[in-house]
Amino acid sequence: MIQGERRRARNRHVKSTVKTHIKSYLKTIEGKNPETAQETLRHTISTINKAASKGVIHKRNASRKISRLTRKYNALSAS
Repeated sequence: MIQGERRRARNRHVKSTVKTHIKSYLKTIEGKNPETAQETLRHTISTINKAASKGVIHKRNASRKISRLTRKYNALSAS
């Protein structure tokens, strides 16, 4: 039980971090600045990949999130 609690706390922290990075990236996208958006996207993708490699989120879930965020960046840089 104690081990499960530790893992649960760590998983919650990782999920929260991923969500925070995604929110900050979306806020950066609203700023219409492709350079800072690209840097934020890179950090966000790294965080998502780490969560997937640790098994906190499923690899397809991570792939889907990355794909959606990248599409938003591509739409910003195209305009």
